[in-house]
Amino acid sequence: MSNSETNWLGPLQDIRVLDLTRVLAGPSAALALADLGAEVIKVEPPGSGDETRTFPPFRDGESHYYLAINRGKKSIVVDLKSADGVNLIKDLARKCDVLIENYRPGVMQRLGLGYDVMAEVNPRLIYCSISGFGADSPLKDLPSFDIVLQALSGAMSVNGEAGGLPTKLGIPLGDLVGGINGPMGIMAALHERHRTGRGRLIDVSLLDGMIGMLGYLAQLPFFTGEDPKPQGSQHHNLVPYGAFPAADGAIIIACLTNSFWKRICDALGMPQYADDPQFNSLEKRRDCREQVNQLVADFTSQRTIQDMVTLFTAHQVPHAPILGIQDALSQPHAVAREMVVEVEHKTLGKIPIVNRAIKFPGDKQPIPTAPPILGQHTDQVLADILDMNDEQIAALRTANVVS
Repeated sequence: MSNSETNWLGPLQDIRVLDLTRVLAGPSAALALADLGAEVIKVEPPGSGDETRTFPPFRDGESHYYLAINRGKKSIVVDLKSADGVNLIKDLARKCDVLIENYRPGVMQRLGLGYDVMAEVNPRLIYCSISGFGADSPLKDLPSFDIVLQALSGAMSVNGEAGGLPTKLGIPLGDLVGGINGPMGIMAALHERHRTGRGRLIDVSLLDGMIGMLGYLAQLPFFTGEDPKPQGSQHHNLVPYGAFPAADGAIIIACLTNSFWKRICDALGMPQYADDPQFNSLEKRRDCREQVNQLVADFTSQRTIQDMVTLFTAHQVPHAPILGIQDALSQPHAVAREMVVEVEHKTLGKIPIVNRAIKFPGDKQPIPTAPPILGQHTDQVLADILDMNDEQIAALRTANVVS
């Protein structure tokens, strides 16, 4: 019998996650685990819940921001400032494999929910702390925001047009890197637990993650002694590479090797430049960047995007039209890969959401559940996981411990 016939949810379907995160960095980490099949119990504070529930624009009171990063989760409301609320979290942690939190270092300890305490509650618990700077950084007490992380990591210094002010990345990678490194560390720790039988503490620094994302840009100054400069959509060493004007917009061309340079020259109707001594190596084209780019732009600016897509496809030139978000979500690739799906939201009815990005050929995961409304699963979680009866749940609600 195939996994599809047994309602396979994903490779982490037997993993339960206690999600004590908020805003973006932590929730994106919990989202990745939910996408992989884990049961994720999102704990939200009384009142307005996760702060992103208050971020406009709204539809019928529901925030676009919250909807974007909380699919596939269950929401319960617990007051962590009450002793009963803390005890309730401990009871849930006994039944969970993973706890994720992204408060500033020291907050969980003050709440009585630090790793030392939770490891005694459940020695098998994998405890992932995500923060801007990490537990032992000299910056650990400073507030962390995406743009701050982009600035301090060096990533912002290489982003923007040549000669202009640096600009932040359009996507909030400073926060979203937590959704990459957090789950990676958690899954490594789950693997280790099979051997040791014990969980462990994971300390994820978003600034560390952004520095790690620099890739070859970090290695360049080790060789040259100079900081890389902003190049806009262009590459520091490869030419032509980046966005070029079209009659109706812009198109990306990427010349990674000399073989691609020949194809570009043929496509532009300028085969004589393929072996021209002035342009016939990566270094030479880099050193006369403006001249090469002008040759290409003179050609592309006179053609439509579609004309060039047809031309460059025929010549096997690496290229791409620059799509807006709506076009990106509706392009044939996104449709074929089911990257947008429709789900039934408790108050909004049917809504489109972005689907999980990782696929497992041969096994079809079900469509994710809709992002929950605040406290949608409080009663269900307390009854199913902690075996509480209606009277016990009602007593907690009366005491404002849960809602």
